[in-house]
Amino acid sequence: MRFSTRLQTVYSPVVPFSSPIRNPTMAIQHAVSGEPVSVLPPVNVAGERQTVALFKTQELEVMRVVLLKGRSMPAHKVAGDITVQCLEGTICFHSDGKDQVLASGDMLYLAGGVVHSLTAIEDACALVHIVLRK
Repeated sequence: MRFSTRLQTVYSPVVPFSSPIRNPTMAIQHAVSGEPVSVLPPVNVAGERQTVALFKTQELEVMRVVLLKGRSMPAHKVAGDITVQCLEGTICFHSDGKDQVLASGDMLYLAGGVVHSLTAIEDACALVHIVLRK
C-alpha cells in the first residue's frame, strides 16, 4: 500500500484503548519535518481511533491521545513540561489535587514532574506536547 510522500510510514504494534489487539501490525504515519499532517484521528477498519506518537525528536514528542467516554490514562508524570490541547470531546484533567475540565479548543500547560491523569467525560481526542529533558 502506498502512502502520501508527505508522511513517513513506520510499522509498529498498536493497541487500542477499547479492545484487545485485532491487527498487531498497523501502519503508523509519522510527521516529516516541513510537511503538514492532520492531528485529527482517522477511523481504522474496526471503527476505532488510535492513540499515536505523531513525531518524536530528542527534545520534543507530540502525541494524539484518544480516549473513549469513561476511559482513563492512569496517574503518571514526565520529566519535561507538557501541554494538553483538547481537539474533540471533553476531558477531565487531574493534577495537584484538583480536576480541570478541558473542552474542545481548550489547552492546559503543566510543569514537568507533576503527577497527572486524564479521564474522558465523553469520547475525546487531545494533542499532547512533551518537552523531553536530557
